[in-house]
Amino acid sequence: MNNTTILIGELIGTFLLVLLGDGVVANNNLKKTGMNSAGPIQITIAWGFAVLIPAFIFGEATGAHFNPALTIGLAIDGSIAVSTIPYYIIGQLVGAFLGACLVYLLYKPHFDLTNDNATIRGCFCTAPSIRNPIYNLLSEIVGTFVLVFAIKGIGQVSNIAPGVDKLLVFGIIVSIGMSLGGLTGYAINPARDFGPRLAYAVLPFNVKKDPDFGYAWIPIVGPIIGAIIAVLLYGAIF
Repeated sequence: MNNTTILIGELIGTFLLVLLGDGVVANNNLKKTGMNSAGPIQITIAWGFAVLIPAFIFGEATGAHFNPALTIGLAIDGSIAVSTIPYYIIGQLVGAFLGACLVYLLYKPHFDLTNDNATIRGCFCTAPSIRNPIYNLLSEIVGTFVLVFAIKGIGQVSNIAPGVDKLLVFGIIVSIGMSLGGLTGYAINPARDFGPRLAYAVLPFNVKKDPDFGYAWIPIVGPIIGAIIAVLLYGAIF
């Protein structure tokens, strides 16, 4: 794969991931939507599909990372060339930002009716249920470790039917969300959190905005640490 393909594929793939992922949160949390208050089960399953759909589209073209932590981890263990990292991450961040902007545009009348900053911000980025930097960081480390370690493990399955690996990733995402999602919103992906958080910071809303950049380092640093531990441990075992 060439760098242009990586950049465009990761941009569009992460755009779709955030459009569908942040979209389900907006659909669930904003006033007067058709699925208002459907609940966390809908959100968790929909986030799994938000990863699955672009993974099917771009799996062969780019490897379907859509996640800087996964990209960095795979570069560390030699699965991808270090020189491709900027193309992956730039595409991921830009795609996440644009996906969040489209969620805003589609749901603007509903955002206008919602007057709670935390609810609106929660449609774009993550936040802890109990704010404790140590525990919040640990949650993101562990969640991303499970994600990346399991993704590496899928590669050990011999004669797997085409596409089944993507379905297994869907299962991983849903499982992490169901088990750990209530702690920090399980970003487990720096682009998925920072791109939409930045979009939230610059988009116009009727209520006073607080992007909470003081927390933003946790869903960046935690996933990267978790991914690195995962690939190093996996490499040591196998």
